[in-house]
Amino acid sequence: MQGKHLYEYAVIRAVPRVEREEFLNIGLLVYCHAQRFLQCRFMLPEDKLRMLFSGVDIDVYQRYLEVFNRICKGDTTAGPIARLPARERFRWLTATRSSILQCSRPHAGFCVTPGDEFDRLYNLLVL
Repeated sequence: MQGKHLYEYAVIRAVPRVEREEFLNIGLLVYCHAQRFLQCRFMLPEDKLRMLFSGVDIDVYQRYLEVFNRICKGDTTAGPIARLPARERFRWLTATRSSILQCSRPHAGFCVTPGDEFDRLYNLLVL
């Protein structure tokens, strides 16, 4: 039987009006040091965002998410943060900020396969 590995995850949130602290879960970020796993996935539900938050700029979210994804993957063309080790990129991506794109505080758990746990959490928390 395989051992379980410690992992951390955070929910990626769209926060169109930061001052109101209202958000919509749009993605997930999972990190597992033992398995060298750092992955994010997001879905930008444009119609739902427009319905809930009139005047939301979808193009801005698409640009933010593109850079977020590039940093997560370690794409060195995304700037100095993307060049950091996976653990530090995870910490930077999940750091508290006042922005239209935020992450929940990180949560921890144990899993056998981070990819399977990623899919389970994504279906539970985002879809």
